[in-house]
Amino acid sequence: MAKAPQLSTKRLAISKANAQMVIFVAVASFVSIFCLVASNSVFSQNRYQQKVISAKEKAHKQLETNITNYNTLAQRYKSFNSQSPNVIGGSANGTGDNDGPNSTIVLDALPDTYDFPALTSSMEKILSDRGLKVTSISGTDDQLAQQNNTSSPTPQPVSIPFSFTVNDADYSSIANLASALDHSIRPIAIDTISLTGGAHDMTATFTAHTYWEPAKSLKVTEKVVK
Repeated sequence: MAKAPQLSTKRLAISKANAQMVIFVAVASFVSIFCLVASNSVFSQNRYQQKVISAKEKAHKQLETNITNYNTLAQRYKSFNSQSPNVIGGSANGTGDNDGPNSTIVLDALPDTYDFPALTSSMEKILSDRGLKVTSISGTDDQLAQQNNTSSPTPQPVSIPFSFTVNDADYSSIANLASALDHSIRPIAIDTISLTGGAHDMTATFTAHTYWEPAKSLKVTEKVVK
């Protein structure tokens, strides 16, 4: 029987060395790939954290600025609101037509709610204070439609058209009324004036419009850093 050939010690050593090399290369490749993936993940996380830190620093600086501006605004508001005489020459603490703090005057000038009956009441007072006989005050009470105009970050003035008629007036009283409307606390724009009758028994019909503006809202939002 023929004797099986035996591998030399040298060849066995080479084979063992090759096997170890393959294992070493495989392990090294795995470690290298793992390190690359891990490094990329760490780099991405670090970059994200830098963005978060930058956003937080920016928000912090803005907050500090806002606090400073708030304190300044609060002081100026108190000074403006207690100013006497007020912006229309009345007393800040009085109860007359031109009296009251400036904040109330500003709100009366441009109300933040739609109220057509309040407008007609104001017009009746303006006319009766000047001894004018009011025949009619008319317009469309658009309460149902206007109630959809709620507060927003960027509110816009909304026009309110109306008309009224006075009679048995003279020319000078009509001219004074037009001037009074032009200088009223609430802005009133006269569109047309129709005059009939004589100089001392005149009937005047005014068409005009005023405004109201929905309240301005402040909304705190959150920003997602990507």
